[in-house]
Amino acid sequence: MRWFGFGFNAFAQICVQEKSDKEDSSSAAGEVKVNVPIELKNHVGISKIRASWSRRASLFLDEEKSVRLAGFCAFISNESFSPVMVDTRGCRDAIISETHLTLAFPDRIECWDLQSKKKVPSWSMEILTQSQNSDVNLPLVPGGYISSKTPIFHSLSSHLQAKSLALGGEHAILLTAAGAVYTWGQGSHGELGHGGLIPEEEPRTVEALWGMSMRSVAAGGWHSVCVGDGGDLYVWGWNGSGQLGLPSRGLRKASQQKSDPQSGELCSSVSACLGEERHEEVYISIQAFPALVDVSPSCEIRTVSCGSRHTAAVTTTGCLYTWGWGEYGQLGHQTTTSLDEPKCVEFFRNECLHVVDVVCGPWNTFTAAVKKEVLAT
Repeated sequence: MRWFGFGFNAFAQICVQEKSDKEDSSSAAGEVKVNVPIELKNHVGISKIRASWSRRASLFLDEEKSVRLAGFCAFISNESFSPVMVDTRGCRDAIISETHLTLAFPDRIECWDLQSKKKVPSWSMEILTQSQNSDVNLPLVPGGYISSKTPIFHSLSSHLQAKSLALGGEHAILLTAAGAVYTWGQGSHGELGHGGLIPEEEPRTVEALWGMSMRSVAAGGWHSVCVGDGGDLYVWGWNGSGQLGLPSRGLRKASQQKSDPQSGELCSSVSACLGEERHEEVYISIQAFPALVDVSPSCEIRTVSCGSRHTAAVTTTGCLYTWGWGEYGQLGHQTTTSLDEPKCVEFFRNECLHVVDVVCGPWNTFTAAVKKEVLAT
């Protein structure tokens, strides 16, 4: 399995530029914007990747089963990975933010403050039984979940039977074992999916999805996404950058002005002269209820991930689709243009690669892929 990255690279989260003798350490990070997928260096053995704004945590399934960091701190020394100042051997899962690194071991959970020099975790939990360990799927932990902000631990009712949890900028989305979806937190951009823009202090079921079983959830900065058992994709929340895959006024107008600054005025004048009735296109700024998005008519969605303002989805046929904010090349289309409709990343198709996983950082994207002939054997 090969891992690729694209998007924001100011701290060499994706790639480190090889320095020449004339270059100083300030250029070690290389290009800030990577708009085409680049294969990660020393990626062999990586089973999982987690990303924050300036860092990447890679979980290796080698003999040590350790976590290695790339990004902030590592780019200063022009290295692929920076040393983790704690013993991560035996780690089974990890998540990273700008302030904390959380590690899941067979017998404990540890949360380390990346800005502290203390040699003890800022928060920890013992896992007493093997059954508890089997339920750990960060940020979920036995009895609740952890966040990067204090308080670190938040309790959850056992009645929810949580299967997975995704944390957005100011909200959370939870998937139960039965396939139901709950959300809570700030709702000013419709990211909770309850039809309003008000916050919810406690988990509340997304009634619009009631009766439909979901199999995965994801959260962006101010938008939410889930995948149904049948491979359908549902989205809701803020669509300012087209991250929902729905028509965005700002993106459409910017595209029209870029292609022809006078096209809008000309169309209006011609319609008026001919007496034609103009039909205004419907734009979506905030989608407060779940909406079905048709990513690819020929196949189902396998998995999905969200950045701050972009979304990426992998189909069952191994294709990667991305849309939303593209300022740093995080959509992988060899451009920094934003999109309000899903578009296939042709790089993987051209390289005969079958995409199996995708993980979005706030401003970048990481994907795992295998050669198509490997699947056939």
